[in-house]
Amino acid sequence: MSPSPAGLGSRAVPDFVTRAPPRGYPGLNPATKLVLAFGEAAIAFGVRGWTGPLVIVAVVLLTAGFAGVLRRMLPFVLATIPLVASIVLVNTFIYPGATDVIATIGPLSPTWTGLTVALQAMLRVVAFALSVAVFALTTPTDDLLADLERRGLGRRGVFVIGAAIATVPRMIERAGDIIDAQRARGLDTEGSPWRRIRGIVPLAGPMISGALGEVEERTMALEARAFSAPGPRTPIRSLPDTAAERLLRWSFGLLVILALLGTVAGIIALP
Repeated sequence: MSPSPAGLGSRAVPDFVTRAPPRGYPGLNPATKLVLAFGEAAIAFGVRGWTGPLVIVAVVLLTAGFAGVLRRMLPFVLATIPLVASIVLVNTFIYPGATDVIATIGPLSPTWTGLTVALQAMLRVVAFALSVAVFALTTPTDDLLADLERRGLGRRGVFVIGAAIATVPRMIERAGDIIDAQRARGLDTEGSPWRRIRGIVPLAGPMISGALGEVEERTMALEARAFSAPGPRTPIRSLPDTAAERLLRWSFGLLVILALLGTVAGIIALP
């Protein structure tokens, strides 16, 4: 039995056009979630002391819990470990001007002042990573790009943002395919650290050539779809943007600006 024209038409429409928006926090407009993420990061880094980053971490964790993405945030937290470790070590052991020594370990003298600064900086980095993680896990890339283009961002800007977001996942996927192909040809990429380092060389060549080939393919595909054609494009899908969300964006943005200005001017002095 042949499929009906209606069935063929529904399958021909891309998923992001017919996909119903989720409920709760993931269903907010991408611009709203973007403003919240940037505002939370700004407060975490801009408000001095412990209060700013601690409040942001608590708010982001509660948001992630309500959005159902709390467990999926672990890779984002793990990605901050190298940066956090370097911040803690450098500030604790060689913080300039600190004299309150905790203990003397050979030529190094960790200080309480350096440790305090390091822990505050660590909280700021974690708060930033968590706010970005909530935004990334609750906002599909195609929704973000469609909303940015609807708000007037040029197609070149939309393409740059989309390509930047998709670069890391695409590179990871390509690296996995290349490693599997090299192993199928007998290349040993496991075992001792020297063998792993030696396996990077045959991996780098296909990675670079594949990336260059993909750039050419994407360029030809864009030109075939009239990417450089003048005039605005007609949006296929319009995401909901209620008056309450617009009020939330402006109110939260104003609150963030006032908090930063108050901190810089010394009006807000939090512990």
